[in-house]
Amino acid sequence: MVMQRIDLATISPDDLARVLRRSAVPDPEVRDGATRIVDEVRRGGDVALRSASERYGGGLPDGAVRVSAERIAAAVAAVPAGTLEALRHAADTIRAVHDPQRPVDHTVESVPGVSVTRSWSPLRRVGVYAPGGLAAYPSSLLMGVIPAQVAGVPEIVVASPTGSEGELSDTLLAAADMLGVAEVYAIGGAQAIGALAYGTETIPAVDKIVGPGNAWVTAAKLAVFGVVGIDLPAGPSEALELADATADPTVVAADLISQAEHGPDSVAVLVTPDAAFADAVVAAVDALLPRLQRADIIRASLAEHGLIVTAPSIDAAVDFANRFAPEHLSVQTADPAGDAAAIPAAGSVFLGHWSPHSAGDYATGANHVLPTGGLARAYGPLSVEDYGSWRQVQTLTQDGLAAIRSTVGAVADAEGLTAHRLSVDIRFEAAR
Repeated sequence: MVMQRIDLATISPDDLARVLRRSAVPDPEVRDGATRIVDEVRRGGDVALRSASERYGGGLPDGAVRVSAERIAAAVAAVPAGTLEALRHAADTIRAVHDPQRPVDHTVESVPGVSVTRSWSPLRRVGVYAPGGLAAYPSSLLMGVIPAQVAGVPEIVVASPTGSEGELSDTLLAAADMLGVAEVYAIGGAQAIGALAYGTETIPAVDKIVGPGNAWVTAAKLAVFGVVGIDLPAGPSEALELADATADPTVVAADLISQAEHGPDSVAVLVTPDAAFADAVVAAVDALLPRLQRADIIRASLAEHGLIVTAPSIDAAVDFANRFAPEHLSVQTADPAGDAAAIPAAGSVFLGHWSPHSAGDYATGANHVLPTGGLARAYGPLSVEDYGSWRQVQTLTQDGLAAIRSTVGAVADAEGLTAHRLSVDIRFEAAR
């Protein structure tokens, strides 16, 4: 397996900057195309939505938009009992992790007689986009819907594109049914985002859209941001393995492979202070590939986006990981907890030999909707808090307002906003 290799001890600053430079934001051509599709749906409603589905795929063959209750029931009946049990177990772990995340209101008395409350409320209606097409992702449906339910969102809808045969995954529909989501739409791509944001004759508009998707979905989310809320732009999935000679090279290789399996644009990076260990990992990748169904996709992904980084020290390796700000960070070193503590810029962190990121994709309960493209410097995983909004409630007594009257007046005068002073002073004039 041929993967790009760099040495931090010899690479130039400009070349290193190019390695680190990536973005979750799609290229301008995709953004322009997605914006056009979104605008067509905004203006044309269901007719434009069906037309886009016919041109780009993702819709049902009969042109229906909403998935019927009968189709959902048939899907549940078709899913093996073992799969249903696995979905229930995954849902239980996700709910256990997210239940404690519901925000709590806080009230502060800034001065006697002046109280400020920071109050949180759930959103009214949320759209969860669950990727589909070449593969179905019921796990993403769970990750999007369960935090919304914990938050108390009363209306939750799911949109997901059909596969090549014009059908939605039975497992995805069973997951929706298990969570009590009856409003499911067989739509995908930019047209789905446009429909959720602006609404159509069939689909009432939502307040926020969450969930991962391809570049067209991401571009469409950016196009409608401001009309509705979005969780974050999400680019190709990525993982960084920070490992030293104490790690098992076969295990590290398996983690790189599991990341590359997502698709040919997935990013898989190993950073290590040991060049011999890096060689062993590459050899292990070669040995493991023949065992896998998607070996061709994995090879393409690793050849195009795989990266082996050798560092002069573990500290230099940690610094690179922090600057890379990966979506997934696996730390398999002599001191995984200590090294991970020095890398705050990471979406989801996996510590030690027994913590593969595939466990986090499905069953630990941690959310797998994560920042990519370096956005882990500023964003975190999808959480319950993302399904609501904060407001400030301020209550003042007469004594409280009197205590800050001179401050308001002085600052208002300094800014030349005399009506601001008047709105305070007139209350006391009226109280005489």
